[in-house]
Amino acid sequence: MNTLVTLICRALASSLVVLSLVNVSIGAEGAVKYCRFQVGKTIADGAVEGDRVRQIEGNLFGRHELTGNSYQLAEVKLLVPVRPSKVLALAGNYASHLGGQQPKKNPELFFKVPSCLVATEAAVVIPPGTAEVHPEGEMVIVIGKRARNVSEKNANEYVFGVTCGNDISARDWQANDVQWWRAKGSDTFGPCGPFIAAGADYDDLLLTTRVNGEVRQSQRTKDLIHGVAAIVSFASRYVTLEPGDLIYTGTPGKTAAIQPGDVVEIELENVGILRNPIVAGK
Repeated sequence: MNTLVTLICRALASSLVVLSLVNVSIGAEGAVKYCRFQVGKTIADGAVEGDRVRQIEGNLFGRHELTGNSYQLAEVKLLVPVRPSKVLALAGNYASHLGGQQPKKNPELFFKVPSCLVATEAAVVIPPGTAEVHPEGEMVIVIGKRARNVSEKNANEYVFGVTCGNDISARDWQANDVQWWRAKGSDTFGPCGPFIAAGADYDDLLLTTRVNGEVRQSQRTKDLIHGVAAIVSFASRYVTLEPGDLIYTGTPGKTAAIQPGDVVEIELENVGILRNPIVAGK
């Protein structure tokens, strides 16, 4: 009898942990927010609870639960929210960015390298040799489970959530190099974060880019030419997507050059604000 009671208590405790994880991390917008953070020597995933973060134990994309460790967000260092095996990005995915050109039938994907990723508040370094660097505010898809040849109908099942991204682009290199490897993949050219929002309406979020507080871009993701499901489905036909992989979904409107001393903010509804100062490389 005592054994049975013990098993029931353990099951109830486990259920409460799961329920706690759901309840504490749902914000006013209805999305569940997660982050990756460092405090002292500890690096962990966490569930965001207002102005606090509760440490998670286990695999963010699999079995995990809350721990008793909770910190003020102001006390921790926010990191890039995932460690992807690959980073893809889209070109020309808003009509407002195409300048009257006809959109492509399929999503126009290219690769950024994971080494270009930096977290919120990290400096974006403009390397020597480029004279025109632009920010590109974007919604970024976070893959939640392995996706290969998935249908558009089922593609959202493979999406864990979305975050903010800045596809920093050296326009002169982009125009003159054969490949975009340095134009869009130089170190620090992929700011990402600060949080992942799971369960939001990814196809209708307000995306805003500000430079020194001035709005440079503002558009809703419902205006994407190729939506989240179409992007994930198409990419998975050719590249196996793994949990934690990122897909930058494209930038709206026109972009303009930034200079050392500027501060760029990318804000995505339900997610948060990605903020990065711009500095000159040596």
